[in-house]
Amino acid sequence: MKIYSVTEEAFKQYGRVIKDIDFSELVEVLEKETPLPQGVEYVPGLPALEELPVKQILMDRIYGELSIQVGYCNGHNKMLNALEYHRSSEINVAATDAVLILGSEQEMTEDYTYDTALAKAFLVPRGTAVELYGTTLHYAPCDVGGAGFKVAVVLPEGTNLSLEKEHGNGEDSHLTAKNKWLLGHPEGGLPEGSPMGLVGKNLCIDE
Repeated sequence: MKIYSVTEEAFKQYGRVIKDIDFSELVEVLEKETPLPQGVEYVPGLPALEELPVKQILMDRIYGELSIQVGYCNGHNKMLNALEYHRSSEINVAATDAVLILGSEQEMTEDYTYDTALAKAFLVPRGTAVELYGTTLHYAPCDVGGAGFKVAVVLPEGTNLSLEKEHGNGEDSHLTAKNKWLLGHPEGGLPEGSPMGLVGKNLCIDE
């Protein structure tokens, strides 16, 4: 699979590199105080990250004073498995090199399916922060060379927490957590009953 860089023109469809905020302290805490599991672990909010001054900076300058959560997604992964989207931007800060496989909401069909052949992979170098736009389809990062990945994940407060009611048909049936709409792949190993939506190959960054 071809892997672009987030500094290339192709990334502008999906997001932007954040260049005017210092994330070095966040990267250091993520490196030293979070685990690196063999699978993939996502934590919506971690006090050690949320206590850092950069949280307030992000609230003021990126999220327009909305309350936010600062967590992480760490582990080992090579596969696409699923894509999700939010009604908001997501900030990813890489404490290791990481690869994001991305798509666009505009490329989904009217019945909420997405052809994986349209997706692109992007390298996020260690220390780099990117804003993924609300229309960008994404999922767990992939690691480089089997070394594992550690990526901070910033979202509006409450995103990815458990739903409080049942949801219906169409796009509503893809809502699997608060502010999280999911398109799973049949070979993605998702929990039974997860909404599907990806057609084509379950992409691997090594192929």
